[in-house]
Amino acid sequence: MIDKTPGKEGKTDLSEITLICRCEDVTLKEIRDLIAEGYTTAEEIKRITRCGMGPCQGRTCRELLLAEIARALEEKVDKIAPTRYRPPTKPIRLGGIIEGDADDLG
Repeated sequence: MIDKTPGKEGKTDLSEITLICRCEDVTLKEIRDLIAEGYTTAEEIKRITRCGMGPCQGRTCRELLLAEIARALEEKVDKIAPTRYRPPTKPIRLGGIIEGDADDLG
Protein backbone atom coordinates (compact mmCIF):
# COMPACT_ATOMS: atom_id res chain seq x y z
CA MET A 1 0.00 0.00 0.00
CA ILE A 2 1.25 3.46 -0.86
CA ASP A 3 1.37 6.05 1.91
CA LYS A 4 0.29 9.38 0.40
CA THR A 5 0.43 11.30 3.68
CA PRO A 6 2.33 14.59 3.21
CA GLY A 7 5.65 14.69 5.00
CA LYS A 8 5.99 10.92 5.44
CA GLU A 9 9.40 9.51 4.62
CA GLY A 10 9.49 6.67 2.12
CA LYS A 11 6.66 8.15 0.07
CA THR A 12 6.44 6.47 -3.33
CA ASP A 13 6.71 8.60 -6.44
CA LEU A 14 3.48 7.78 -8.30
CA SER A 15 5.24 8.19 -11.66
CA GLU A 16 7.25 5.06 -10.76
CA ILE A 17 4.10 2.94 -10.69
CA THR A 18 1.92 4.75 -13.25
CA LEU A 19 1.88 2.60 -16.37
CA ILE A 20 1.79 4.40 -19.71
CA CYS A 21 2.07 1.22 -21.78
CA ARG A 22 0.40 -1.77 -20.15
CA CYS A 23 1.53 -4.19 -22.84
CA GLU A 24 5.25 -3.43 -22.41
CA ASP A 25 5.18 -2.29 -18.73
CA VAL A 26 6.53 1.20 -19.49
CA THR A 27 6.08 3.63 -16.61
CA LEU A 28 5.57 7.37 -16.60
CA LYS A 29 8.92 7.73 -14.81
CA GLU A 30 10.72 5.88 -17.60
CA ILE A 31 9.15 8.22 -20.18
CA ARG A 32 10.03 11.32 -18.14
CA ASP A 33 13.61 10.10 -17.61
CA LEU A 34 14.07 9.58 -21.36
CA ILE A 35 12.69 13.03 -22.13
CA ALA A 36 15.09 14.51 -19.55
CA GLU A 37 17.95 12.69 -21.33
CA GLY A 38 17.00 14.43 -24.58
CA TYR A 39 14.77 11.89 -26.30
CA THR A 40 11.88 14.11 -27.34
CA THR A 41 10.16 12.29 -30.18
CA ALA A 42 7.63 9.50 -29.88
CA GLU A 43 9.62 7.39 -32.36
CA GLU A 44 12.80 7.59 -30.26
CA ILE A 45 10.97 6.68 -27.07
CA LYS A 46 9.08 3.90 -28.84
CA ARG A 47 12.32 2.34 -30.09
CA ILE A 48 13.97 2.48 -26.67
CA THR A 49 11.04 1.31 -24.53
CA ARG A 50 8.80 -0.59 -27.01
CA CYS A 51 5.96 1.69 -25.86
CA GLY A 52 3.23 1.17 -28.45
CA MET A 53 4.68 -2.05 -29.85
CA GLY A 54 2.72 -4.54 -27.75
CA PRO A 55 -0.40 -6.47 -28.68
CA CYS A 56 -2.59 -3.33 -28.65
CA GLN A 57 -0.22 -1.61 -31.13
CA GLY A 58 -0.42 1.66 -29.17
CA ARG A 59 -4.20 1.89 -28.98
CA THR A 60 -4.01 2.65 -25.26
CA CYS A 61 -0.61 4.28 -24.81
CA ARG A 62 0.09 6.32 -27.94
CA GLU A 63 -1.98 9.32 -26.82
CA LEU A 64 -0.55 9.16 -23.29
CA LEU A 65 2.99 9.18 -24.67
CA LEU A 66 2.27 12.11 -26.98
CA ALA A 67 0.62 14.04 -24.14
CA GLU A 68 3.65 13.55 -21.89
CA ILE A 69 6.07 14.70 -24.61
CA ALA A 70 3.87 17.74 -25.28
CA ARG A 71 3.75 18.59 -21.57
CA ALA A 72 7.54 18.37 -21.27
CA LEU A 73 8.13 20.47 -24.40
CA GLU A 74 5.35 22.92 -23.51
CA GLU A 75 3.67 22.29 -26.86
CA LYS A 76 0.17 21.33 -27.92
CA VAL A 77 -0.30 17.61 -28.48
CA ASP A 78 -1.24 18.12 -32.13
CA LYS A 79 2.22 19.64 -32.72
CA ILE A 80 3.95 16.41 -31.63
CA ALA A 81 4.62 13.93 -34.44
CA PRO A 82 2.88 10.60 -33.75
CA THR A 83 4.60 7.26 -34.10
CA ARG A 84 4.54 5.57 -37.49
CA TYR A 85 2.11 2.76 -38.12
CA ARG A 86 3.80 -0.30 -39.52
CA PRO A 87 2.14 -3.49 -40.70
CA PRO A 88 0.65 -5.50 -39.22
CA THR A 89 -1.51 -2.83 -37.66
CA LYS A 90 -3.67 -5.49 -36.07
CA PRO A 91 -2.77 -8.90 -34.68
CA ILE A 92 -3.02 -11.73 -37.19
CA ARG A 93 -2.94 -15.49 -36.70
CA LEU A 94 0.22 -17.14 -38.00
CA GLY A 95 -1.92 -20.16 -38.83
CA GLY A 96 -3.97 -17.90 -41.11
CA ILE A 97 -0.85 -16.99 -43.07
CA ILE A 98 0.19 -20.62 -43.43
CA GLU A 99 -3.34 -21.74 -44.33
CA GLY A 100 -3.83 -18.80 -46.71
CA ASP A 101 -6.94 -17.65 -44.86
CA ALA A 102 -7.77 -14.28 -46.43
CA ASP A 103 -9.90 -13.31 -43.41
CA ASP A 104 -6.76 -13.24 -41.24
CA LEU A 105 -4.80 -11.17 -43.76
CA GLY A 106 -7.24 -8.31 -44.32
